[in-house]
Amino acid sequence: MIQDQLKHKYNRTKIVVLFFLLLFAIFFSTTIGPSDISIRQVIFVVASNIPGLDSVFSIDDLRPSQETIIMQIRLPRVFLAALVGMGLAASGTTFQGLLKNPMADPYIIGISSGAALGAALAIVTGISMAVGYFTVPLVAFIGAVISIFIVYHIARVGTKVPVYNLLLSGVALSAFLSAITSLLMILNTNEMNQILFWMLGSFSGRSWEHIQIAGPFILFGILALNFFSRELNLMLFGEHTAQNLGVDVEKTKKLLLVLGSFTVASAVAVSGTIGFVGLIIPHSMRLIVGSDHRILMPTAALGG
Repeated sequence: MIQDQLKHKYNRTKIVVLFFLLLFAIFFSTTIGPSDISIRQVIFVVASNIPGLDSVFSIDDLRPSQETIIMQIRLPRVFLAALVGMGLAASGTTFQGLLKNPMADPYIIGISSGAALGAALAIVTGISMAVGYFTVPLVAFIGAVISIFIVYHIARVGTKVPVYNLLLSGVALSAFLSAITSLLMILNTNEMNQILFWMLGSFSGRSWEHIQIAGPFILFGILALNFFSRELNLMLFGEHTAQNLGVDVEKTKKLLLVLGSFTVASAVAVSGTIGFVGLIIPHSMRLIVGSDHRILMPTAALGG
């Protein structure tokens, strides 16, 4: 018992350390760029925009252009990158636990392919120019949600959703949607570069508006996934064991599938397709804190 308490205390310490490392990474990343800006300047500019601290942290020695670069160009991109990384890592942890597959990642059930097709359609049809700047993220989100809906109904057997059916239908639909996207690129060579740029993933040109749109959904998804840590722990022992221990396995699988996919779709909509994070980060954090999802989930999110 004492050993378990010490272990949990040690893991909580790791989470706190990761949180401060995340803050440092955000401030440090904001200093990177053509314009020479120090971490001290970043801290002072951020603090001066917080009510109550503006009188303590003076930025009189900063040029207006430096404040604009920090607050309007670099910080939104860095914060959005942090949010997307958190969402992808938390979703990757969920899917690896849910599907009991170490190679599972947030895109394995066709989320990225659906979002890419939606973005390609928005670009090719020209509605992104006619309607507004946020049309591509919105249509990409809709494409991702529709692909999840299709995968779920293909995989469903009666009232149950077998894990292997979910994996196979996701891989099959992902290949099919990727083929359609490739066809659209071939038939619309003028828009090919724009579609390819979106599919490669980027935070270029992102602003606080993107964070206001996607941030609440990503954070809600991460927090909601954390509430199912106990169920994920029990499901690692097998669905029958989890059922006997009081877990409504089918309901839990549906909720985790919806929440994880919703989180990924929100992230992909504003960043494009970004791989690696959702696959590798959960495994990296698992080596550090173990397989207990109560600790692994927040740790993976911070690591992402």
